[in-house]
Amino acid sequence: MSILLILLASAVRQATPLLLAALGGLYSERSGVINIALEGLMLAGAFTAASVTHYSGSPWLGLAAGIAAGVLVALVHGVACIRFKADQVVSGTAINILFLGVPALLSGALFQSTGATPQVPQEQLLPIAPIVLAFLLVPVTWYVLNRTPFGLRLRAVGENPEAADTAGVNVARVRLAAVLLSGALAAIGGAYLSIGQSSLFARNMTAGRGFIALAALIFGKWRPVQTMLACLLFGFAEALAIQMEGVSQVPVQFIQIVPYVLTIIVLAGFIGHSRAPRALGVPYQEKR
Repeated sequence: MSILLILLASAVRQATPLLLAALGGLYSERSGVINIALEGLMLAGAFTAASVTHYSGSPWLGLAAGIAAGVLVALVHGVACIRFKADQVVSGTAINILFLGVPALLSGALFQSTGATPQVPQEQLLPIAPIVLAFLLVPVTWYVLNRTPFGLRLRAVGENPEAADTAGVNVARVRLAAVLLSGALAAIGGAYLSIGQSSLFARNMTAGRGFIALAALIFGKWRPVQTMLACLLFGFAEALAIQMEGVSQVPVQFIQIVPYVLTIIVLAGFIGHSRAPRALGVPYQEKR
């Protein structure tokens, strides 16, 4: 029984950064903007949070700086896609590629090490607040999307931006707000990885979690509760893989690929059953 409880607790911890990034992606994609950049946004938040925490000694300042970095990077993605009508997949992919190298470059300049930032003391790590926040945001997101004017406008511009524009909704403004919110939440997920689960930023420490969060979002049909359940499924797979390392005769490399294989299976089996927002990925030119 104790092993099961340990496994479940580990699953919740592993699901937390996925859930934060997936909820961020949900806001962006329900507004009609594809956010492939979740991986890069998480890396931006993780590196900035670890660096600022190291210099300031405060994980809360580190978290705030990580959020600011995520919002800034999301702003680049939002302006490129919304203002200049850039291809949303290409823009997101460019951000992901960029942040495979930028943290290493900055880490080398600041800490004389391109592999990792200095270790943060145990007392300066984030408590369980990001876990509570992630799961609290699920009902909050449901309420915002279904019961608030902002949520109704956001859904409208993601389904039928022409009708929303005719009704007086500023499509570009709503979409940009959704993308910025996406950047903030994904950055919190990244910050939790570097100053919550771990005590430093290591190169490419997200290890594809941004893409897994995107898969959870699709598997959850762009709905908050279903997305949370999908994140818990992926978190459980990751926790199980961690528990199996060292006690199984299976080579560790095969154990480590379990979450990624599960992601492929889920996408291959269920993506056809998910209906994306109708205007997802379609640039909109506002009426004058």
